[in-house]
Amino acid sequence: QVQLVESGGGLVQPGGSLRLSCVSSGSISSFYVVGWYRQAPGKQRELVASIGRGDNTNYRDSVKGRFTISRDNAKNTVYLQLNMLKPEDTAVYYCNTFPLPQTNWGQGTQVTVSS
Repeated sequence: QVQLVESGGGLVQPGGSLRLSCVSSGSISSFYVVGWYRQAPGKQRELVASIGRGDNTNYRDSVKGRFTISRDNAKNTVYLQLNMLKPEDTAVYYCNTFPLPQTNWGQGTQVTVSS
């Protein structure tokens, strides 16, 4: 089964930036839509952004204009660029297919926004 591994998280001050990577053990282009999700403590997992095979993208309202999702099929990787980070962006970030997860959820990567 294909595995997706997330990385790139960290501790950053409000207004800072991070770039998250989601590397697939198989061909990322085999997935129609890949999404970045996040789960904050005590909250349900939510979709943050998604990207389709044709590079069409969608974002939840709270991150529009701040986050950018992209994919590099040659590297089997989907990226999430996080800019102008806010404390409410603090969460564990995961990647998986959308709308239905087709792989097991990975460990995720922790993003903490704090001064």
